Amino acid sequence: MGDGSCKCLNVNSEMSIDEELDPVESEDDLFEHFNFVVDKGQQLLRIDKYLQLKISNSSRSKIQLGIDTGSVKVNGGVIKANYRVKPLDSISVSFSQPPRDKDLYAEDIPISIIYEDEDVLLVDKAAGMVVHPAHGNWSGTLVNALLFHCQQLPGKQEIRPGLVHRIDKDTSGILVVAKSEFALTYLAKQFFDHTIQRTYYAVCWGVPKITNGTLRGKITRNPKDRKVMAIFPEDYEEGKLAISHYEVVESFGFCSLLKFQLETGRTHQIRAHALSMGHPLISDSSYGGDKIRYMSHMANFKSFVENMFQTCPRQALHAYSLGFEHPKSREWIYFERKFPSDMEDLLTKLRNVTNG
Repeated sequence: MGDGSCKCLNVNSEMSIDEELDPVESEDDLFEHFNFVVDKGQQLLRIDKYLQLKISNSSRSKIQLGIDTGSVKVNGGVIKANYRVKPLDSISVSFSQPPRDKDLYAEDIPISIIYEDEDVLLVDKAAGMVVHPAHGNWSGTLVNALLFHCQQLPGKQEIRPGLVHRIDKDTSGILVVAKSEFALTYLAKQFFDHTIQRTYYAVCWGVPKITNGTLRGKITRNPKDRKVMAIFPEDYEEGKLAISHYEVVESFGFCSLLKFQLETGRTHQIRAHALSMGHPLISDSSYGGDKIRYMSHMANFKSFVENMFQTCPRQALHAYSLGFEHPKSREWIYFERKFPSDMEDLLTKLRNVTNG
């Protein structure tokens, strides 16, 4: 599969950030330093309830843990969980980790640049790299690396400068970045209109009985687990419509290589759609792909599966190609990026065991 190429076509393309988000992170905001002076008119209220109202994205259990460990003080002294705050109380929260610095900093982090001009930059993102700062990942992200490389990116005051779409932390592959305000708007319009051409490859459990088709449904947070997404019927009152076109490229009996063409780009779209048809991605722990889902008659099958997980320890998903209309030249440019070594090694093992 090719490493990089350009082709031409014409497409005429309101502003929207494509919603292929990084995985939802845990609530880490409580691990900061806070200081509050209680208002004069404040009614008596338990300290844990008061702090839950004052600290965004906090949980009552974490607050109570902080109180129990002496990390929360009132007027300079430790208190108990049933303490009721009074007007003009001085409250400090000092956890073991330092306060988070929310400013963006350029970091000299190596990145693989596929193509770059004065308007756009295309990156082959490695699996394991978070695209932009978020809870639990305020440094070491692709954005930090881009700021070092480019110095100036549109929307630098935001946590997503230059980004018009994102891919999950443990998904590898192509990402386009805008280097000017005009390019940012122009590309975002194409994502909004679904005229961007994107191809992903995934190794999934099992083999779909229908070898090619379209997956449609409303996608939203799973009511039972807010860290993952779930697919519901199109008439479901919540969520956004997600459309993925798929094709079985290779069958290995107990798993298969699938090609996905995205019409929309929602949070965890491919991963949730694959699970919805009963074929989660290999090694995708969030969606049940990290355990045996389909059986095989091969000898030592369990050991082989464990070796598969070790070979590709993240969800086996790669953003293989990306095509769009260039903001300045108006030419259709198209790029492909070959599979990284972990997915290539996984496919080699599967082909060997199938053909052997």
